[in-house]
Amino acid sequence: MGSHRRLAPSGFDRGAVALCVLSAAAALGAVPAQAAPGADTRAEVDRLYEEAEKATQAFDKADERAGRLRREVRDAQDHIARQQQRVNDLREQLGSLAGAQYRSGGLDPTVALFFSADPDDYLDKASTLDRIGARQARRLGELQSALRDLAQERAEAAGKLAELERSREAVAAHKRTVERKLARARRLIDALPAADRAAYHRASRDGRAALPGLSGVPAPDGRAAAALAAARSALGRPYVWGANGPSGFDCSGLMQWAYAHAGVHLPRTSQEQRFAGRRVPLSQARPGDLVVYRSDASHVAMYAGNGQVIHAPYPGAPVRYDPVGMMPVSSVTRP
Repeated sequence: MGSHRRLAPSGFDRGAVALCVLSAAAALGAVPAQAAPGADTRAEVDRLYEEAEKATQAFDKADERAGRLRREVRDAQDHIARQQQRVNDLREQLGSLAGAQYRSGGLDPTVALFFSADPDDYLDKASTLDRIGARQARRLGELQSALRDLAQERAEAAGKLAELERSREAVAAHKRTVERKLARARRLIDALPAADRAAYHRASRDGRAALPGLSGVPAPDGRAAAALAAARSALGRPYVWGANGPSGFDCSGLMQWAYAHAGVHLPRTSQEQRFAGRRVPLSQARPGDLVVYRSDASHVAMYAGNGQVIHAPYPGAPVRYDPVGMMPVSSVTRP
């Protein structure tokens, strides 16, 4: 594997860097700080990209959670509406039964029997009245149970709404962080002299070593072949943080989108995707396998054969091929 300068832990999160944006430091390789004009600027851009990666990961996770909560809240509201209709129906039935009972009553049963011209007819009516009373009691029990269920469901829905609001706030906060970091990085790159700026962009493709011993073996199955075909169809589309296609992607978004075309659902983040299948040694990687980078699994690509991967690198770099050894590989997963 080629040598790569390791990034210093950032103040944003010293534990890990996040999804999908290839660090410019890894792209540049082990270049001494004094090797070229603008090296300090490059280091600052690297740091900003690293921090934006972490915020992108947090954004992806929070956005996924917000989406799940929105569906749960919608389902809960639909169920509450159905439960409220059931309560209304039970109340209407009770009202009808109570009216029938009222119209059938009025006199003491003994007196009513004494004055009745037809005792048999009275007894039939009394039996009907008893049945109405039993039915009324049963409906009343059903109404009480439905009201308890309705109150509980409303309380649960209120809790989900509050959780959804917190998740929305987290999404917005992570989005602001990513946008601020990336805007600062763009300004720094734009401020470089033209030659340095060109060298910076050139370095994103050059100087990375492929690992030996990886040949163009076929995909292990039809699903992997379909996912690889989908990933290839995305070549040239832009990196868009927080996106999972079809017009733009971050790194894990590309993997999720490609495998969806093969009928396989992958989780949203690269950290989760490394566990979405069977681990295989890098020396046995086959097309369609997920290659996860760095010890914190902050980047993911798809092995394409012949020592190459397809991935969404970082802002300003489209989906493309790169050597599998472009940065330290932490694991290979076969979905």
